[in-house]
Amino acid sequence: MRIIVLSIFLICAGVAAPAGAETQLADPKPDFDNPRKIMLQLTSGDPKDMNNVLWNAINLQKFYGIDNVKIAIVGYGDGMKAFYKKGSPARERIESHLKYEIEFIGCGNTMTATQRSPDELIPGVKHVTAGIAEIVERQLQGWIYVRP
Repeated sequence: MRIIVLSIFLICAGVAAPAGAETQLADPKPDFDNPRKIMLQLTSGDPKDMNNVLWNAINLQKFYGIDNVKIAIVGYGDGMKAFYKKGSPARERIESHLKYEIEFIGCGNTMTATQRSPDELIPGVKHVTAGIAEIVERQLQGWIYVRP
């Protein structure tokens, strides 16, 4: 009986179960002058996958602080479906994310292959010649590449 009472006390006091550890920030710590630069890829046309990437972006801003992180979402292939004004299942969320300085970059090669044009993109979404090349070049510039 004493063991049960002691176990209940320890659990209620938070002693028995290990507490979650806080993520340790690497040096140099991110700040306004030295933000983390994180690039997410979007290659799926599935609305669930699109929303997952968008939530990842917001969660990163919450963790680091909006002034301490730069986020770019690079779309190519089927992921470009999120970036078009007409038919995007994520249009409202992308427009909202643009207000929080999340950068959206579409792939010109995908647009050419699907006979789409830059004026069909949601206002504020940028485009480059090749989405994959954009990812490579940003990595070489120190951006962290996350493939959710």
